[in-house]
Amino acid sequence: METFTNILEFLTYWLVDQYWFPVFLIGSGIFFTIYLGFPQIKYFKHGWRILSGRYVKDDTQGETTPFQALTTALSGTVGTGNIGGVALAIFLGGPAAIFWMWITAFFGMTTKFVEVTLAHKYREILPDGSISGGPMYYIENGLNMKWLAILFSICLLLMCIGTGNMPQISSIAVIMNDTFDIPKYVTGAILAILLWMVIIGGIKRIAQIASKLVPFMAFWYLVGSFAVIISNYENIIPSLQLIFIHVFTPAAAVGGFLGASVAAALTRGVNRGLYSNEAGQGSAPIAHASSKTENPIEEGMVSILEPFIDTIIICTITGLVILSSGVWTEKFENKFEESAMCYLDGNYSDHNQEDIPLLQDYLLSCSGNETFTGREEIVDGVMQNTSVTLMHNRSVAEQILYKLDGEVFNGFVDIENGKLNSTNLTVEGNSLLIGADLTGKAFTRSIFGEYGQYIVAIGLLLFAFSTAIAWSYYGDRATVHLFGEGWVIYYRIIYVGAFFTAAIIDTKIVWDIATVIGPIATVPNLLAILFLRQEIKKLDAEYIVVKN
Repeated sequence: METFTNILEFLTYWLVDQYWFPVFLIGSGIFFTIYLGFPQIKYFKHGWRILSGRYVKDDTQGETTPFQALTTALSGTVGTGNIGGVALAIFLGGPAAIFWMWITAFFGMTTKFVEVTLAHKYREILPDGSISGGPMYYIENGLNMKWLAILFSICLLLMCIGTGNMPQISSIAVIMNDTFDIPKYVTGAILAILLWMVIIGGIKRIAQIASKLVPFMAFWYLVGSFAVIISNYENIIPSLQLIFIHVFTPAAAVGGFLGASVAAALTRGVNRGLYSNEAGQGSAPIAHASSKTENPIEEGMVSILEPFIDTIIICTITGLVILSSGVWTEKFENKFEESAMCYLDGNYSDHNQEDIPLLQDYLLSCSGNETFTGREEIVDGVMQNTSVTLMHNRSVAEQILYKLDGEVFNGFVDIENGKLNSTNLTVEGNSLLIGADLTGKAFTRSIFGEYGQYIVAIGLLLFAFSTAIAWSYYGDRATVHLFGEGWVIYYRIIYVGAFFTAAIIDTKIVWDIATVIGPIATVPNLLAILFLRQEIKKLDAEYIVVKN
């Protein structure tokens, strides 16, 4: 496990913490925005008209309506990224991460327009009459680069498991356990059965469910969110100021939050923005390829609405909920996860300004000369050596209690290079919260009180489960492209198996996997649409001529 964790940390450093990926992603969006004359603005209004289906003829090829295609794609994008992902962005990069999510979304609207248009044009009708489309088809048929198409499909399969599947049920299982005390394996088992019942019906059943589920879950979550924001109305303006103040200046340490650099805000904001709206990732075009629209450009217009709804509306509201409530800087009682713990040799405090620079060195990984190694005595659940500092969730842990089988622990524990060797002990205490737990806590700072966490729990259940449904279809198409239609059933079995497994394993590892897989799959897709830039320019120009 330690070796696997080290590999994830290495990939995170090179794929997430460096500037090259945000520059490449946003730069591609900026290029196409200028190259195509700001399509996210000029086509925004017309996209809503097409969504109504008024331009669709009875004999138009496709398996879904434009509305069903959009809601299917939105069900894939509106998920844990909107609830837990926004919280994670603030947790890692501070308030300014929201700004970079906006930037990613605005230029991502153009990127989405380009990839969806190409996917719709190069879609294929399979022998069974179903439609299959996506980056793998415009890479193979538009660029004649089969090897790159295969590479993308492989990456997409990994992404389906590591991004669209595992983080969703992981977040659901955690919040159902914390809110309703439902064991994680029970949540995993029940939802795995429901997932199988839905995805076995293919895109038509998925689209039918998504078209009903997405509007309802968005309404449910937004009503609750506005109640929280209004309850903390005096903090709305200060929260917005925090977002802009720290865009080019580091976020200072506040409360249990140890601060964040400008680079952390940018890289984490872009990464979470990508995870949330998937622009450039190549996944949503697969859903849009099945749509009944007369012209590929028109389906591209519909897709422009995705990043707007997903990130600029829903993610912004989540960010304001967290910032206005103030919970992002506070420590709360929680159970500590092994992968998020680090023991330091020395007594450090986040109330001491001199200690903060050293503590910040351990925000990305648990390594260095200051990590603790040794055997320590635990009496009545409390470590006797007060010269050891435990960090959890990038914060100094407080009121720490060690338990064994639910009872306070007495005995000795071994710590090596900052990590606790015992896997049988449960460690509890106060620390910063991460992901959906942080959002859930923010909802309690409203007229709902402690009942606010139920709104988040149910909202996350709907968001995340719908995401897992949509992503199962993306993997279906990747499997068809790589191995043929006969292998889809085996993929679905693996998909549901991974879904259940993620419900019961360490959630930090699940999120780390999701963090690195997104960039890996995005790069070949971005390269492909850049290579096909002249074709999208031609399609765009021809559409303007016809309509005018």
